[in-house]
Amino acid sequence: MKPMRIVSGRVLDPSRDLDGSYDVRIENGLIAAVEPPGALPEPVSGEQVVDAAGLWIMPGLVDMHVHLREPGEEYKEDLESGLTAAVRGGFTAVCPMPNTSPVNDTRAVTEMIIQKAERLGLARLHPVAAVTRGLAGNDLVEMGDLADAGAVAFSDDGHCVCNANVMRRALEYARNFDAVVIQHAQDPDLTTRGLTHEGPVGTRLGMGGWPSAAEEVIVARDIVLTRLTGGAYHVAHVSTAGTVELIRRARDEGLRVTAEVAPHHLLLTDEATAGYDTNTKVNPPLRPERDRQALVEALAGGLIDVVASDHAPHSLLEKEGDFHSASFGISGLETSVGLVLGLVAEGALTPLAMARAMSTAPARILDLESGTLAVGARADITLVDPE
Repeated sequence: MKPMRIVSGRVLDPSRDLDGSYDVRIENGLIAAVEPPGALPEPVSGEQVVDAAGLWIMPGLVDMHVHLREPGEEYKEDLESGLTAAVRGGFTAVCPMPNTSPVNDTRAVTEMIIQKAERLGLARLHPVAAVTRGLAGNDLVEMGDLADAGAVAFSDDGHCVCNANVMRRALEYARNFDAVVIQHAQDPDLTTRGLTHEGPVGTRLGMGGWPSAAEEVIVARDIVLTRLTGGAYHVAHVSTAGTVELIRRARDEGLRVTAEVAPHHLLLTDEATAGYDTNTKVNPPLRPERDRQALVEALAGGLIDVVASDHAPHSLLEKEGDFHSASFGISGLETSVGLVLGLVAEGALTPLAMARAMSTAPARILDLESGTLAVGARADITLVDPE
């Protein structure tokens, strides 16, 4: 691998609270130096020089919540198309959720998708394995075996771990591997036939209501279990102001509770569903403006750690029907950076906070070799044009 240097850019490295003009030199796939402009020695023969004038130089972006559909639903997405979308969207690493067919609840599935991703040579792939066998919510998977195979976290995403004892045991067991348990917080008894947020907009549309409480009661219970077990708990796709407040209290108490938010929950409200556009049918649903504002403020303040796309592609057949029958989900890998840059442009988020939420924080939560431009670190780098 030839040496490379990236010059004249603005380095944003939250791992070292670094925000300024620096040149970055790469050698043997590692960060060799980060120095002020002109401080690096002259380029050696054959060294590639990348002019990053006007660009931001960030640690490689990490999307810790995607659905790549392989194995089993390759007609929606396969690893090659998903990892290509990731690279085009600026992500050097992604973490696919386990709700595939078969479910990623065995070593064989984990190893298969890792090996195929390595052959493709696109974005790095770090699988999230299931919490329970078949996502059925009953029997825990062999966490140790899956962690050894390469799983970086555990989640039944797409399904809530509803049984309190199962969640307790998952948090306890995952501690043995210093792994985080990611919860899809949704009480199914409160969301039966729910399609949109329970409120005036949903009522006007004649849609089944999906109350904020469905998310909040699960998060509240799980925080109690996190206190009991000392486990590491992560809330996927936070969507309500009430959940933000629960996370605030847990963090004040010093519990190992982290959280993520999706770009569509940061930028859209339930008013977007008024035209029955099936692209706005997501899980959890879009919420009112009060919730959206609370999410933006929590992200800016670091209470919500991560922006994760919840990239969930479907075929046209599954999204072009009527709102009631359309599948939940929205594609996000190629739009996340641009959407979050909108929040930066309006002053709601600083560039360094963006880099933290989209790179350093997810890497820290999942203990990945990413999220930093420190000398000696792996040279996973994303260049971002702020315009």
